[in-house]
Amino acid sequence: MTEEKSAEAPGQEGIVLPPARKVPAGFRCGYIAVVGRPNVGKSTLINRLVGEKVSITSHKPQTTRDRALGVLTREDAQYIFVDTPGFQSRYKSGLTHYMNNVVRGVLTDVNVVLFVIDASGWKGADEEVLRLVPRECSVILVLNKTDEMKNRDALLPLMALSMQKFPFAAIVPTSAKKGTQCEELLTEIRRHLPEDGPYYDPDLYTDKSSRYLAAETVREKAFRLLGDELPYGIAVTIDKWEEDERHANIVATLLVERESHRPIVIGEKGAKLREISRLARADIEQMLGKPTHLEVWVRVRRGWSDDARALKTLGYS
Repeated sequence: MTEEKSAEAPGQEGIVLPPARKVPAGFRCGYIAVVGRPNVGKSTLINRLVGEKVSITSHKPQTTRDRALGVLTREDAQYIFVDTPGFQSRYKSGLTHYMNNVVRGVLTDVNVVLFVIDASGWKGADEEVLRLVPRECSVILVLNKTDEMKNRDALLPLMALSMQKFPFAAIVPTSAKKGTQCEELLTEIRRHLPEDGPYYDPDLYTDKSSRYLAAETVREKAFRLLGDELPYGIAVTIDKWEEDERHANIVATLLVERESHRPIVIGEKGAKLREISRLARADIEQMLGKPTHLEVWVRVRRGWSDDARALKTLGYS
């Protein structure tokens, strides 16, 4: 058997460099921030464009709480989407302060901004977020949820009105839910990305760990099943993670802020919590590609969303 030796950079003995990738001429790569008020479909849009589940979705505000990258690599470009929380002006807490700072921070260092609004028209909250958007980078307006429009003739007047509000580089009507015009949106984004080689491995689709994605999956199922029964003050921690090649064993805790919230999450005879666990386990098994045992518990942590120490423990800092 012939022994293979890895090449080492001069003066960097012991540091093994990956083989150089041949980048096609004209390849483009850059960061794209996806911003907008809550519930305009930002996370659904990123999941659709990347082709993988990067961010959880629900109809509740504040579903997305942190920055998450979604990476799509094509033959001629690598798109690095940055999902952001919906900018909040209505609710004030330590958590919303953190989320708003995430939005501001992301906007300072991207190549393209996708500004997403509902195709039904501009709202006051949309204009509040628009004031945060820098004019130095290319800003593309995405008119999402066109599948819900009753009168598509309203699109042209909406586009004309939008150009009066901001010098958008382009306006693309889409339906993230149906996938309508998403390829056209990618084509438009590519025009505004700099020529550069890929920043991430082509097989990577997110920068988040499996533990993070599992916790988010449990939170998503809780949001969807509880509907309006519970306020947004719910978080998830992963307390145990055992994994080998054939099986995964996970223990998670749903944190609620009040004792009165606990029975809502558990449901009658534990039915609601069992359903949250069942749905989350199915998604986590698909993500990990192996059988998974998932236990979900409920614990009260009073006022965690406005407690600096609790927010830091949960990763919101």
